Amino acid sequence: MVRSEELNLTQQWDKTFPQSEKVEHIKVTFHNRYGITLAADLYKPKGAVGKLAAIAVCGPFGAVKEQASGLYAQTMAERGFLAMAFDPSFTGESGGVPRYVASPDINTEDFQAAVDYLSLREDVDSERIGIIGICGWGGMALNAAALDTRIKATVAATMYDMARVNAKGYFDAEDSEGARYEKKKALNAQRIEDYKHGSYALGGGVVNPLPEDAPFFVKDYYDYYKTPRGYHPRSLNSNGGWNVTGCMSFLNQPILQYSSEIRSAVLVMHGEKAHSCYFSRDAFASMMNGNPCPDNKELLILPDVVHTDLYDGGGKNAIPFHKLESFFQTYL
Repeated sequence: MVRSEELNLTQQWDKTFPQSEKVEHIKVTFHNRYGITLAADLYKPKGAVGKLAAIAVCGPFGAVKEQASGLYAQTMAERGFLAMAFDPSFTGESGGVPRYVASPDINTEDFQAAVDYLSLREDVDSERIGIIGICGWGGMALNAAALDTRIKATVAATMYDMARVNAKGYFDAEDSEGARYEKKKALNAQRIEDYKHGSYALGGGVVNPLPEDAPFFVKDYYDYYKTPRGYHPRSLNSNGGWNVTGCMSFLNQPILQYSSEIRSAVLVMHGEKAHSCYFSRDAFASMMNGNPCPDNKELLILPDVVHTDLYDGGGKNAIPFHKLESFFQTYL
């Protein structure tokens, strides 16, 4: 029997978006098969009866469920779905120690554990479960869809392939044995320092103050994570960031190896002007290469949209929730 750790969950509304009067909201917990207890916000249409189609939502990478994933979940609940936004292992209100580490395996498992939990709820139709992954969790969502046949529909929004960016750098600019060697050398030296001090050094969240010559994508992140628009006190990106060694395993454990075998429905959506758009374009092309079920896959490139616009709409309603509603209604 799995023994769930006790989590101290905040009960007051502390999201970066207003609470909807059309939706019931409760805090729930569930565990993954590594024994880590995960914290989640469950959103359900008010007055809904019977078994509903359900959606598990996570991301962005370094965010918490009170930010973008909660907005997605609440909005999908307004549109008739039972939706759950959760904090990944080692972050937010979820359990797991040490804090502020990521894992291609465990974080894929987090999505699968969410499906476990939703499948056993009496108000969920276990044959109608989908997932939404945002930013780095877009890649994790595709990874989970390649492994979990219970997932009937997947949306990857403004996705990052975290294995690719860690191993090759932004825009693959550090894609060489030499560059990877230097990264691994520095990370392993940091491991010694962490072990010696009995604690893990943080890598720092989004830079603050913002340098005048910062690249656009850094300004984009700053505008979301470091301003009232998206700041949250539990968000890694809004504060001290991941551990320096927190993403080390991504250097050696690529994800999406069998994405071309995903039979279930997939919608990959990205902003045309996002610095990260190449992740979605390339991941979609790889997924479609010899895929046995190509007709239920779609790449949606949104004009005049940058990366964080798909976190909260960017003040211009950039998130195509009508498209998500139609997609999930079709495939769930």
